Amino acid sequence: MVLQEYTSSLLQEKIYYQKAPGGLRVYLMPKAYSKYYAVYAAQYGSIDSTFLVPGEQEPVEVPDGIAHFLEHKMFEKEWGSVFDQFAQLGGSANAFTSYDLTAYLFSCTERFSENLALLLNFVQTPYFTDETVEKEKGIIEQELRMYLDDPNRRIYQNLLEALYHENPVRKDIGGTVESVRTITKELLYRCYNTFYHPSNMILFAVGNFDPNEVFEQIFRDLEARYLQEQPPIQRFYPQEPTGVRERKVTNEMDVSRPRYLMGYKDPVTGLRGRALMEREISGTLLLSIALGSSSTLYNQLYDAGLIDDSFTASYVVSPNYGHVILGGNTPDPERLHEALVKGLKELSQKGIDRGDFERNKRRTIGHFVSSFNSIQSVAHNFIYSQFNDIWLFDYLPAMENATLEQVERILGDFMDESQMAVSVVYPYGSKGREE
Repeated sequence: MVLQEYTSSLLQEKIYYQKAPGGLRVYLMPKAYSKYYAVYAAQYGSIDSTFLVPGEQEPVEVPDGIAHFLEHKMFEKEWGSVFDQFAQLGGSANAFTSYDLTAYLFSCTERFSENLALLLNFVQTPYFTDETVEKEKGIIEQELRMYLDDPNRRIYQNLLEALYHENPVRKDIGGTVESVRTITKELLYRCYNTFYHPSNMILFAVGNFDPNEVFEQIFRDLEARYLQEQPPIQRFYPQEPTGVRERKVTNEMDVSRPRYLMGYKDPVTGLRGRALMEREISGTLLLSIALGSSSTLYNQLYDAGLIDDSFTASYVVSPNYGHVILGGNTPDPERLHEALVKGLKELSQKGIDRGDFERNKRRTIGHFVSSFNSIQSVAHNFIYSQFNDIWLFDYLPAMENATLEQVERILGDFMDESQMAVSVVYPYGSKGREE
Protein backbone atom coordinates (compact mmCIF):
# COMPACT_ATOMS: atom_id res chain seq x y z
CA MET A 1 0.00 0.00 0.00
CA VAL A 2 1.50 3.34 -1.10
CA LEU A 3 0.99 6.16 1.37
CA GLN A 4 0.40 9.71 0.18
CA GLU A 5 3.08 12.05 1.52
CA TYR A 6 2.39 15.68 2.44
CA THR A 7 5.34 17.92 3.29
CA SER A 8 5.47 21.42 4.73
CA SER A 9 8.77 23.04 3.72
CA LEU A 10 7.99 25.93 6.09
CA LEU A 11 7.45 23.67 9.11
CA GLN A 12 9.88 20.93 8.04
CA GLU A 13 7.22 18.33 8.84
CA LYS A 14 5.69 15.38 6.97
CA ILE A 15 2.34 13.65 7.29
CA TYR A 16 1.41 10.42 5.50
CA TYR A 17 -2.18 9.58 4.55
CA GLN A 18 -4.16 6.64 3.30
CA LYS A 19 -7.73 5.44 3.61
CA ALA A 20 -8.19 2.12 5.39
CA PRO A 21 -11.00 -0.40 4.83
CA GLY A 22 -14.41 0.92 5.83
CA GLY A 23 -13.41 4.47 4.92
CA LEU A 24 -11.26 5.28 7.97
CA ARG A 25 -8.94 8.20 7.21
CA VAL A 26 -5.48 7.46 8.65
CA TYR A 27 -2.85 10.18 9.10
CA LEU A 28 0.61 9.34 10.40
CA MET A 29 3.31 11.83 11.42
CA PRO A 30 6.72 10.25 12.04
CA LYS A 31 8.67 12.45 14.42
CA ALA A 32 11.60 11.82 16.74
CA TYR A 33 9.72 12.41 19.97
CA SER A 34 10.50 10.50 23.14
CA LYS A 35 6.93 9.19 23.24
CA TYR A 36 4.03 8.23 21.00
CA TYR A 37 0.53 9.70 20.81
CA ALA A 38 -2.53 8.49 18.93
CA VAL A 39 -6.08 9.83 18.63
CA TYR A 40 -9.03 7.88 17.23
CA ALA A 41 -11.88 10.35 16.77
CA ALA A 42 -15.47 10.34 15.55
CA GLN A 43 -17.14 13.40 14.06
CA TYR A 44 -19.85 13.18 16.66
CA GLY A 45 -20.41 15.73 19.40
CA SER A 46 -23.02 16.92 21.83
CA ILE A 47 -24.79 19.10 19.23
CA ASP A 48 -25.58 16.05 17.05
CA SER A 49 -28.83 15.04 18.70
CA THR A 50 -31.01 14.99 15.56
CA PHE A 51 -29.79 13.06 12.53
CA LEU A 52 -30.72 10.79 9.66
CA VAL A 53 -29.21 7.32 9.81
CA PRO A 54 -27.79 6.38 6.36
CA GLY A 55 -30.36 4.22 4.57
CA GLU A 56 -33.33 5.40 6.66
CA GLN A 57 -36.03 7.94 5.80
CA GLU A 58 -37.03 9.51 9.11
CA PRO A 59 -34.74 11.61 11.34
CA VAL A 60 -33.81 10.28 14.78
CA GLU A 61 -33.81 12.50 17.86
CA VAL A 62 -31.86 11.29 20.89
CA PRO A 63 -31.48 12.68 24.44
CA ASP A 64 -29.04 15.50 25.15
CA GLY A 65 -25.77 14.22 26.60
CA ILE A 66 -25.81 10.85 24.87
CA ALA A 67 -22.51 11.43 22.99
CA HIS A 68 -20.78 12.08 26.33
CA PHE A 69 -22.54 9.08 27.92
CA LEU A 70 -21.39 6.87 25.04
CA GLU A 71 -17.79 8.01 25.49
CA HIS A 72 -17.92 6.97 29.16
CA LYS A 73 -19.37 3.56 28.37
CA MET A 74 -16.79 2.68 25.71
CA PHE A 75 -14.15 2.11 28.40
CA GLU A 76 -16.14 -0.62 30.14
CA LYS A 77 -16.01 -4.08 28.57
CA GLU A 78 -17.22 -7.53 29.48
CA TRP A 79 -13.60 -8.47 30.19
CA GLY A 80 -12.89 -5.47 32.44
CA SER A 81 -11.54 -1.93 32.33
CA VAL A 82 -9.82 -0.55 29.23
CA PHE A 83 -7.78 1.78 31.44
CA ASP A 84 -6.29 -1.21 33.26
CA GLN A 85 -5.34 -2.83 29.96
CA PHE A 86 -3.50 0.29 28.80
CA ALA A 87 -1.71 0.54 32.15
CA GLN A 88 -0.43 -3.03 31.75
CA LEU A 89 1.03 -2.01 28.37
CA GLY A 90 2.67 1.09 29.83
CA GLY A 91 0.18 3.38 28.11
CA SER A 92 -1.97 6.20 29.46
CA ALA A 93 -5.45 6.46 27.92
CA ASN A 94 -8.09 9.15 27.98
CA ALA A 95 -11.04 10.50 26.00
CA PHE A 96 -13.14 13.62 25.63
CA THR A 97 -16.39 14.76 24.08
CA SER A 98 -16.79 18.26 22.69
CA TYR A 99 -19.64 19.97 20.89
CA ASP A 100 -18.39 18.59 17.56
CA LEU A 101 -16.37 15.41 18.13
CA THR A 102 -15.53 12.51 20.42
CA ALA A 103 -11.90 11.44 20.71
CA TYR A 104 -10.14 8.45 22.27
CA LEU A 105 -6.41 8.69 22.81
CA PHE A 106 -3.34 7.20 24.40
CA SER A 107 0.29 8.10 24.93
CA CYS A 108 3.20 5.76 25.64
CA THR A 109 6.99 5.59 25.51
CA GLU A 110 7.19 1.98 24.34
CA ARG A 111 5.03 -0.90 23.04
CA PHE A 112 3.30 1.49 20.63
CA SER A 113 2.02 -1.29 18.36
CA GLU A 114 0.33 -3.10 21.27
CA ASN A 115 -1.24 0.09 22.59
CA LEU A 116 -2.48 0.95 19.10
CA ALA A 117 -4.02 -2.51 18.75
CA LEU A 118 -5.87 -1.98 22.02
CA LEU A 119 -7.12 1.45 20.91
CA LEU A 120 -8.45 0.04 17.64
CA ASN A 121 -10.09 -2.90 19.36
CA PHE A 122 -11.85 -1.17 22.23
CA VAL A 123 -13.26 1.67 20.11
CA GLN A 124 -14.64 -0.84 17.61
CA THR A 125 -16.19 -3.27 20.12
CA PRO A 126 -19.04 -1.65 22.07
CA TYR A 127 -20.42 -3.44 25.11
CA PHE A 128 -23.57 -2.11 26.77
CA THR A 129 -26.02 -3.85 29.09
CA ASP A 130 -29.12 -2.59 30.86
CA GLU A 131 -27.36 -2.97 34.20
CA THR A 132 -24.18 -1.08 33.25
CA VAL A 133 -26.18 1.71 31.60
CA GLU A 134 -28.24 2.21 34.75
CA LYS A 135 -25.09 2.29 36.84
CA GLU A 136 -23.52 4.90 34.56
CA LYS A 137 -26.58 7.13 34.85
CA GLY A 138 -25.91 7.55 38.55
CA ILE A 139 -22.24 8.40 37.92
CA ILE A 140 -23.04 11.02 35.27
CA GLU A 141 -25.90 12.52 37.28
CA GLN A 142 -23.47 13.04 40.15
CA GLU A 143 -21.00 14.64 37.73
CA LEU A 144 -23.67 17.00 36.39
CA ARG A 145 -24.75 18.05 39.88
CA MET A 146 -21.11 18.71 40.75
CA TYR A 147 -20.81 21.01 37.73
CA LEU A 148 -23.71 23.09 39.05
CA ASP A 149 -21.52 23.98 42.04
CA ASP A 150 -18.46 24.81 39.92
CA PRO A 151 -18.32 28.62 39.43
CA ASN A 152 -16.17 28.41 36.29
CA ARG A 153 -18.45 25.88 34.69
CA ARG A 154 -21.60 27.71 35.77
CA ILE A 155 -20.55 31.15 34.51
CA TYR A 156 -19.52 29.71 31.14
CA GLN A 157 -22.70 27.68 30.70
CA ASN A 158 -24.85 30.66 31.70
CA LEU A 159 -23.13 32.77 29.05
CA LEU A 160 -23.76 30.26 26.27
CA GLU A 161 -27.41 29.99 27.31
CA ALA A 162 -27.64 33.78 27.16
CA LEU A 163 -25.93 34.09 23.77
CA TYR A 164 -27.93 31.45 21.91
CA HIS A 165 -31.67 31.02 21.44
CA GLU A 166 -31.81 27.61 19.74
CA ASN A 167 -28.34 26.42 18.75
CA PRO A 168 -27.56 23.21 20.71
CA VAL A 169 -24.15 24.60 21.68
CA ARG A 170 -26.09 26.36 24.45
CA LYS A 171 -26.68 22.99 26.11
CA ASP A 172 -24.27 21.31 28.49
CA ILE A 173 -22.17 18.66 26.74
CA GLY A 174 -23.19 16.17 29.44
CA GLY A 175 -26.91 16.93 29.03
CA THR A 176 -29.19 17.26 32.05
CA VAL A 177 -30.12 14.89 34.82
CA GLU A 178 -33.51 14.48 33.18
CA SER A 179 -32.14 13.77 29.68
CA VAL A 180 -29.53 11.31 30.98
CA ARG A 181 -32.25 9.30 32.73
CA THR A 182 -33.92 8.60 29.36
CA ILE A 183 -30.80 7.05 27.78
CA THR A 184 -31.08 3.32 27.06
CA LYS A 185 -28.81 0.56 25.85
CA GLU A 186 -30.69 0.52 22.54
CA LEU A 187 -30.16 4.25 21.98
CA LEU A 188 -26.45 3.90 22.72
CA TYR A 189 -26.07 1.15 20.13
CA ARG A 190 -28.05 3.22 17.61
CA CYS A 191 -25.74 6.22 18.05
CA TYR A 192 -22.65 4.04 18.08
CA ASN A 193 -23.57 2.21 14.86
CA THR A 194 -24.34 5.52 13.14
CA PHE A 195 -21.45 7.73 14.20
CA TYR A 196 -18.64 5.29 15.07
CA HIS A 197 -18.46 3.91 11.57
CA PRO A 198 -14.93 4.23 10.12
CA SER A 199 -16.30 6.48 7.35
CA ASN A 200 -17.09 9.07 10.03
CA MET A 201 -13.77 8.73 11.88
CA ILE A 202 -10.12 9.75 11.71
CA LEU A 203 -7.06 8.12 13.25
CA PHE A 204 -3.98 10.32 13.74
CA ALA A 205 -0.73 9.08 15.26
CA VAL A 206 2.57 10.82 15.86
CA GLY A 207 5.86 9.35 17.05
CA ASN A 208 9.14 7.74 16.10
CA PHE A 209 7.72 4.96 13.90
CA ASP A 210 7.75 3.66 10.34
CA PRO A 211 4.47 4.96 8.83
CA ASN A 212 4.20 2.01 6.42
CA GLU A 213 4.36 -0.50 9.26
CA VAL A 214 1.78 1.41 11.31
CA PHE A 215 -0.62 1.69 8.40
CA GLU A 216 -0.27 -2.01 7.60
CA GLN A 217 -1.28 -2.80 11.18
CA ILE A 218 -4.34 -0.55 10.92
CA PHE A 219 -5.23 -1.92 7.47
CA ARG A 220 -5.15 -5.53 8.69
CA ASP A 221 -7.31 -4.68 11.69
CA LEU A 222 -9.98 -2.91 9.64
CA GLU A 223 -9.89 -5.44 6.81
CA ALA A 224 -10.69 -8.25 9.25
CA ARG A 225 -13.91 -6.48 10.26
CA TYR A 226 -15.41 -6.52 6.73
CA LEU A 227 -16.79 -2.99 6.93
CA GLN A 228 -18.12 -1.17 3.90
CA GLU A 229 -17.99 2.60 3.54
CA GLN A 230 -21.19 4.47 4.34
CA PRO A 231 -22.44 7.81 2.98
CA PRO A 232 -22.21 10.99 5.06
CA ILE A 233 -24.57 11.32 8.02
CA GLN A 234 -27.17 14.05 7.64
CA ARG A 235 -27.47 16.17 10.78
CA PHE A 236 -30.20 18.67 11.63
CA TYR A 237 -29.70 21.88 13.62
CA PRO A 238 -32.31 24.52 14.50
CA GLN A 239 -32.21 27.95 12.88
CA GLU A 240 -30.51 30.42 15.21
CA PRO A 241 -32.11 33.89 15.35
CA THR A 242 -29.95 37.01 15.30
CA GLY A 243 -29.34 38.76 18.59
CA VAL A 244 -28.90 37.16 21.98
CA ARG A 245 -31.46 35.38 24.10
CA GLU A 246 -30.59 37.34 27.24
CA ARG A 247 -28.34 40.36 27.75
CA LYS A 248 -27.14 39.56 31.28
CA VAL A 249 -27.25 36.61 33.63
CA THR A 250 -26.06 36.74 37.24
CA ASN A 251 -25.63 34.14 39.96
CA GLU A 252 -24.47 34.05 43.55
CA MET A 253 -22.07 31.25 44.40
CA ASP A 254 -19.36 30.31 46.86
CA VAL A 255 -16.59 32.51 45.42
CA SER A 256 -14.30 35.02 47.12
CA ARG A 257 -14.38 37.54 44.25
CA PRO A 258 -16.85 38.24 41.45
CA ARG A 259 -16.23 36.51 38.12
CA TYR A 260 -17.17 38.15 34.85
CA LEU A 261 -17.52 36.87 31.28
CA MET A 262 -18.54 38.79 28.17
CA GLY A 263 -19.49 37.02 24.96
CA TYR A 264 -20.07 38.07 21.36
CA LYS A 265 -22.03 35.70 19.14
CA ASP A 266 -20.45 35.48 15.70
CA PRO A 267 -22.94 36.70 13.07
CA VAL A 268 -21.11 34.71 10.37
CA THR A 269 -21.59 30.92 10.41
CA GLY A 270 -21.76 28.10 7.88
CA LEU A 271 -18.10 28.38 6.85
CA ARG A 272 -15.84 25.42 6.22
CA GLY A 273 -12.37 24.86 4.87
CA ARG A 274 -10.22 27.83 3.96
CA ALA A 275 -12.92 30.42 4.70
CA LEU A 276 -13.33 29.05 8.23
CA MET A 277 -9.56 28.91 8.75
CA GLU A 278 -9.08 32.53 7.64
CA ARG A 279 -11.86 33.73 9.94
CA GLU A 280 -10.37 31.81 12.86
CA ILE A 281 -6.97 33.37 12.19
CA SER A 282 -8.46 36.88 11.92
CA GLY A 283 -10.40 36.46 15.16
CA THR A 284 -7.37 35.13 17.01
CA LEU A 285 -5.25 38.01 15.76
CA LEU A 286 -7.92 40.51 16.79
CA LEU A 287 -8.00 39.26 20.37
CA SER A 288 -4.21 39.27 20.57
CA ILE A 289 -4.11 42.88 19.32
CA ALA A 290 -7.03 44.16 21.39
CA LEU A 291 -6.65 42.23 24.63
CA GLY A 292 -3.32 40.41 24.62
CA SER A 293 -1.06 40.91 27.64
CA SER A 294 0.97 43.54 25.77
CA SER A 295 -2.06 45.50 24.50
CA THR A 296 -2.89 49.00 25.69
CA LEU A 297 -6.39 48.05 26.85
CA TYR A 298 -5.23 45.00 28.81
CA ASN A 299 -2.61 47.03 30.66
CA GLN A 300 -5.07 49.83 31.40
CA LEU A 301 -7.48 47.32 32.94
CA TYR A 302 -4.67 45.58 34.83
CA ASP A 303 -3.23 48.83 36.21
CA ALA A 304 -6.72 49.90 37.32
CA GLY A 305 -7.06 46.64 39.28
CA LEU A 306 -10.07 45.55 37.21
CA ILE A 307 -8.44 42.33 35.96
CA ASP A 308 -5.72 39.96 37.10
CA ASP A 309 -3.80 37.07 35.58
CA SER A 310 -7.02 35.03 35.32
CA PHE A 311 -8.22 37.23 32.43
CA THR A 312 -8.46 35.38 29.11
CA ALA A 313 -9.94 36.05 25.69
CA SER A 314 -10.68 33.33 23.15
CA TYR A 315 -12.45 32.90 19.83
CA VAL A 316 -14.28 29.60 19.32
CA VAL A 317 -15.39 28.92 15.76
CA SER A 318 -16.94 26.01 13.87
CA PRO A 319 -19.23 25.61 10.85
CA ASN A 320 -22.30 25.67 13.12
CA TYR A 321 -21.49 28.38 15.67
CA GLY A 322 -18.89 30.89 16.74
CA HIS A 323 -18.30 33.23 19.67
CA VAL A 324 -15.76 35.37 21.44
CA ILE A 325 -15.54 34.90 25.22
CA LEU A 326 -13.45 37.11 27.48
CA GLY A 327 -13.19 37.83 31.16
CA GLY A 328 -11.95 36.59 34.52
CA ASN A 329 -11.91 37.55 38.20
CA THR A 330 -12.64 41.20 38.96
CA PRO A 331 -13.51 43.29 42.04
CA ASP A 332 -16.03 45.33 40.03
CA PRO A 333 -17.86 43.62 37.12
CA GLU A 334 -19.81 46.76 36.23
CA ARG A 335 -16.72 48.94 35.88
CA LEU A 336 -14.89 46.22 33.99
CA HIS A 337 -17.79 45.87 31.55
CA GLU A 338 -17.94 49.61 30.92
CA ALA A 339 -14.18 49.81 30.39
CA LEU A 340 -14.13 46.84 28.01
CA VAL A 341 -17.00 48.15 25.87
CA LYS A 342 -15.46 51.62 25.77
CA GLY A 343 -11.99 50.33 24.91
CA LEU A 344 -13.22 48.05 22.11
CA LYS A 345 -15.36 50.84 20.65
CA GLU A 346 -12.39 53.21 20.64
CA LEU A 347 -10.26 50.60 18.88
CA SER A 348 -12.98 50.12 16.27
CA GLN A 349 -13.31 53.86 15.69
CA LYS A 350 -9.63 54.72 15.37
CA GLY A 351 -8.64 51.49 13.64
CA ILE A 352 -5.88 49.00 14.38
CA ASP A 353 -2.31 50.25 14.28
CA ARG A 354 -0.36 48.49 11.53
CA GLY A 355 2.65 48.06 13.79
CA ASP A 356 0.48 46.30 16.40
CA PHE A 357 -0.94 44.11 13.66
CA GLU A 358 2.47 43.03 12.36
CA ARG A 359 3.86 42.35 15.85
CA ASN A 360 0.89 40.22 16.84
CA LYS A 361 0.95 38.38 13.53
CA ARG A 362 4.57 37.39 14.15
CA ARG A 363 3.68 36.33 17.69
CA THR A 364 0.74 34.22 16.47
CA ILE A 365 2.94 32.54 13.87
CA GLY A 366 5.52 31.82 16.56
CA HIS A 367 2.93 30.20 18.80
CA PHE A 368 1.68 28.03 15.94
CA VAL A 369 5.17 26.85 14.98
CA SER A 370 6.06 26.09 18.61
CA SER A 371 2.86 24.03 18.98
CA PHE A 372 4.57 21.34 16.89
CA ASN A 373 6.86 20.70 19.85
CA SER A 374 3.86 19.18 21.66
CA ILE A 375 2.55 15.89 20.30
CA GLN A 376 -0.76 16.47 22.08
CA SER A 377 -1.21 19.90 20.48
CA VAL A 378 -0.32 18.57 17.04
CA ALA A 379 -2.75 15.67 17.31
CA HIS A 380 -5.70 17.64 18.64
CA ASN A 381 -5.19 20.55 16.23
CA PHE A 382 -5.00 18.12 13.34
CA ILE A 383 -8.21 16.30 14.24
CA TYR A 384 -10.12 19.56 14.72
CA SER A 385 -8.84 20.94 11.42
CA GLN A 386 -9.48 17.82 9.39
CA PHE A 387 -13.09 17.48 10.51
CA ASN A 388 -13.61 21.07 9.35
CA ASP A 389 -12.01 20.43 5.94
CA ILE A 390 -8.84 22.33 6.87
CA TRP A 391 -5.35 21.00 6.20
CA LEU A 392 -3.15 21.74 9.22
CA PHE A 393 -0.14 22.72 7.11
CA ASP A 394 -2.22 25.46 5.44
CA TYR A 395 -2.43 27.49 8.64
CA LEU A 396 1.11 28.85 8.48
CA PRO A 397 0.93 30.35 4.95
CA ALA A 398 -2.57 31.64 5.75
CA MET A 399 -1.22 33.38 8.86
CA GLU A 400 1.60 34.90 6.85
CA ASN A 401 -0.90 36.19 4.28
CA ALA A 402 -3.40 37.54 6.85
CA THR A 403 -4.20 41.22 6.29
CA LEU A 404 -5.04 44.15 8.52
CA GLU A 405 -8.28 44.61 6.55
CA GLN A 406 -9.44 41.08 7.44
CA VAL A 407 -8.87 41.74 11.14
CA GLU A 408 -10.64 45.11 11.07
CA ARG A 409 -13.58 43.51 9.27
CA ILE A 410 -14.06 40.94 12.03
CA LEU A 411 -13.68 43.68 14.64
CA GLY A 412 -16.63 45.43 13.00
CA ASP A 413 -18.67 42.21 13.14
CA PHE A 414 -18.15 41.97 16.90
CA MET A 415 -19.07 45.58 17.63
CA ASP A 416 -22.78 44.84 17.25
CA GLU A 417 -24.01 45.01 20.85
CA SER A 418 -27.17 43.09 19.95
CA GLN A 419 -24.84 40.07 19.64
CA MET A 420 -23.32 40.59 23.11
CA ALA A 421 -24.20 39.00 26.46
CA VAL A 422 -22.68 39.04 29.94
CA SER A 423 -22.51 36.41 32.67
CA VAL A 424 -21.44 37.28 36.23
CA VAL A 425 -21.01 35.19 39.37
CA TYR A 426 -21.03 37.17 42.63
CA PRO A 427 -20.13 36.01 46.12
CA TYR A 428 -23.13 35.05 48.22
CA GLY A 429 -25.01 38.03 49.56
CA SER A 430 -23.09 40.67 47.62
CA LYS A 431 -25.36 41.47 44.69
CA GLY A 432 -28.56 39.54 44.53
CA ARG A 433 -29.57 37.35 41.65
CA GLU A 434 -30.97 38.05 38.18
CA GLU A 435 -30.91 41.74 37.27
